[in-house]
Amino acid sequence: VQLVESGGGSVQAGGSLRLSCAGSGYTSGLDCMGWFRQVPGQGREGVATIDTHGSPSYADSVKGRFTISKDNVNNTLYLQMNNLKAEDAAQYFCAAEPGLEFCTVVVRTAYGMAFWGEGTLVTLSS
Repeated sequence: VQLVESGGGSVQAGGSLRLSCAGSGYTSGLDCMGWFRQVPGQGREGVATIDTHGSPSYADSVKGRFTISKDNVNNTLYLQMNNLKAEDAAQYFCAAEPGLEFCTVVVRTAYGMAFWGEGTLVTLSS
């Protein structure tokens, strides 16, 4: 399984970015996928997950600002990030748990995911 993130960059506070994650090596459909982020010196934080049925789950800190979605045909996961704040600056990681029909960000943050990408960096400028 390979996950490759893209779309990170520098954006002003209040701006938007769309992250993408291209997956390969597994059959998309029956799986949980998610976005996590990490700031140097801190633990990895769950941002959002989406389950087999397309049901999203968000961390409280991003609710109403971020939207997770996936394209099962092209094995691609997205994270639309709007109204970005300084505290959103981090390395963002895509992750997958094949074979998991249901998932939430709280549970997956605690138990982890099977496969991870290398990450894409999001920085905020004032």
